[in-house]
Amino acid sequence: MKKRMVIMLVCVGVLLALLVGFNAFKAQMMKKFMASNAAPPATVSAVTVSYQVWQPQLMAVGSLRAVRGVDVTTEIAGLVREVRFKSGDAAKAGQLLVQLNADSDIAQLHASQAAAELARTVYMRDKAQYEIQAIAKAQLDADAADLKSKDALVAQQAAIVAKKAIRAPFAGQLGITTVNPGQYLNPGDAIVTLQAINPVYVDFYLPQQQIGQLAVGLAVMVESSSFSGRVFTGKITSINPKVDTATRNVQVEASIDNREGRLLPGMYANVKIDVGSSRQHLTLPQTAITYNPYGATVFIVKPGSKPNAQGKVLPEAQQVFVTPGATRGDQVAIERGLTAGMQVVTSGQLKLKNGTPLVINNQVQPAASPNPMPQEQ
Repeated sequence: MKKRMVIMLVCVGVLLALLVGFNAFKAQMMKKFMASNAAPPATVSAVTVSYQVWQPQLMAVGSLRAVRGVDVTTEIAGLVREVRFKSGDAAKAGQLLVQLNADSDIAQLHASQAAAELARTVYMRDKAQYEIQAIAKAQLDADAADLKSKDALVAQQAAIVAKKAIRAPFAGQLGITTVNPGQYLNPGDAIVTLQAINPVYVDFYLPQQQIGQLAVGLAVMVESSSFSGRVFTGKITSINPKVDTATRNVQVEASIDNREGRLLPGMYANVKIDVGSSRQHLTLPQTAITYNPYGATVFIVKPGSKPNAQGKVLPEAQQVFVTPGATRGDQVAIERGLTAGMQVVTSGQLKLKNGTPLVINNQVQPAASPNPMPQEQ
């Protein structure tokens, strides 16, 4: 009986030992399997956070306007006798542009002048007779009134004749005209556009919060998509004393040097105004920041702690919260959360989580220009 009990205990012990050994072997194999099947490293681009000097700027989109601009029209109806300019010419102030047929008006002017001369002759003769008491004072007064009336008719007719000669009201650049000799013009019909474009005005709007940073004489830089990379300079000439109650924006006018005549009225332009002194900001490309309901985050690159299956220790990703500030083109200033010298992932964040091993490849970097320009694809 004792012998059977001993044999049973030995068998139970051997069975327990085999069970414990099998579990230990299983755990070891599972650990090895998991180690060999760890997540592969993620390939990302990264940049080292550093301070950059920023010049505070106010930016807006404005519309160009001529200092003086008008569509030249006729005040009086008439038949075009002669066109004295060509499309695109530069006109001087007072230059004759179009001459309307004024033959009948000139003839009427001559008749009025003859009547005025006769009235003047009668007045001078009656004045001499009045001095010798040959006529009454009432007759002389009637002659004087008739002379003034005739002179007024001469001035009226001369004004009508002058209106038949359509002149440039100021110096500027003429546009394209479709008026031809023999064409009949009615009052108000447009003949040609006349624009004084040196200098040229740019009108733009800024929020009322920025009014305190504005002042007449402040330098302005203007860029147009028509002239890529070209910057036109000017200065603020006027600030509207009234804020728009619908938008809470204030209108600003600036005068831009346009001696080459490249900027044309009606074009839109990007306006930049330097305000205040330059500042230093920790700067990142905007692609480095991920926004979620909890805030803005970035992935920083930290040294790895464990070797991979090949025995290499790769850097790892760690997610941190940051406070972004002002933006400048493709760049964003970081106010809190990072320090200079940290390495931050700039692309490939969607496949990362805390502890993901990283392979950094900076052959292609996301755009980080302070003054990006549109590109045609």
